[in-house]
Amino acid sequence: MTLRSILLLSIPVFAGTFAALAEDPKLPADPKVPAKVDLPPKNFTQSLAGTDVTFEMVYIPGGEFCMGSPADEAGRKDDEGPQAKVKVRPFWLAKCECTWNEFDEWWKNEKLMKADELPPERAKADAITRPTNPYVDELYDHGHEGFPAICMTHHAAMMYCHWLRAKTGRGYRLPTEAEWEYAARAGTAGKYPFKDEQLEDYAWYKANSPDDDHDKGTTHKVGTKKANPFGLHDMQGNVWEWCLDHYEPKSMARLATDKLNENVFLKPTDKKWQHVVKGGSWADTEDRLRCAAKRGSEKSWMKHDPQLPQSIWWLTKMDIVGFRVALPVEEYPDLVDVKPRVEKKVD
Repeated sequence: MTLRSILLLSIPVFAGTFAALAEDPKLPADPKVPAKVDLPPKNFTQSLAGTDVTFEMVYIPGGEFCMGSPADEAGRKDDEGPQAKVKVRPFWLAKCECTWNEFDEWWKNEKLMKADELPPERAKADAITRPTNPYVDELYDHGHEGFPAICMTHHAAMMYCHWLRAKTGRGYRLPTEAEWEYAARAGTAGKYPFKDEQLEDYAWYKANSPDDDHDKGTTHKVGTKKANPFGLHDMQGNVWEWCLDHYEPKSMARLATDKLNENVFLKPTDKKWQHVVKGGSWADTEDRLRCAAKRGSEKSWMKHDPQLPQSIWWLTKMDIVGFRVALPVEEYPDLVDVKPRVEKKVD
C-alpha cells in the first residue's frame, strides 16, 4: 500500500473524530430560532421535551401606553420619569414567575456541562452550560415545589432563556422593561392595575407575606393571588423580576415626550451590572410594587459572596429576585438572537 493510500484512508477517521468533538451532547449548539413565531394569537401551554414540566404563556396584544409615573405619584422615584408614550409589539409572557420546577430542568441537568467544566478552547459566554453550585443553599429557607426560583443573576436568567430556546426552538428571552410594564398595567394607568385597597388580593408583600414559619416573610407559591386584567399572576410582589434591559437612571429622560416611542429597550452587553428588576417582592412595602417602580442591580448584591472572582450565576442573600420569560410574536431586529455575554472575571 502506498503512502498516498494510507493518508486517504486515514482522513475519514480523523474527520469523524473532529465531528464527534464538535457535537458534544453536553455542549449544545447555539439555538437557531425564527424571528417570528408561527402560533395563533392566544394563550398556550409550553412543554419541555423529555420532562413532565409545563408552563403557561399568556398572549399580550400589542399597543401603546404611558410608561413611567406622573410627578405626583406617591412613592415615585426620579428614574421613573418623565413619562413617555411607548408602543409595544404583541408578545407572550409567562402567566407566572419561573418556578424551581422549571429552573431545575436546566441547572440540575447532568446532561449539560457546568460552566467551569468547559475546556479553555471552547469556553465562551454564550455556550449553553449550567451554573456552578451556589455558595449557599439556593432556597434560603423558602419553598421549592411550585415556588419561584430565586437568587439567580441576570446572566443566569439570560442563560436559562438561551437553553430554553434550544429546548423548544422558540425565541424565549427576558421581557424588556417596556414589555414588562405594559403587561403589568394591563390597559390601566394608575399605580396598580386595580384599586389601591385591593393590593392584598393580588400581591405577596411585606404586610402579608409572613406565615407561621417565617415571621419576617417569605416567597409563596406562584399563582395563588388574583391575576391582573391580562391574566398574569404575581406581577406585583412575590419576587422582583429581571427585565432584559440594562439599568440607566436617566433612560426615561432619553425618550421623546412629544411623540410615540418604539423599540424601547437598552440591549444587554457583557457588563455584569446594572440591569432592571421590576414588580417588588415579598419583603417590600406597597410603593415598591407600583407598575412604574424599578431597581438597578449593583455589585452590593454580591457582597456576601467571598469567592474571587465572585459568581456570575448566583446572587447572595438577594432572595427577593426571580424572573419570568417572554416570547415575542416577531422579534425586534436588534434583539434577534440576543445571547448572554457575561464572562467570569474579577469585578
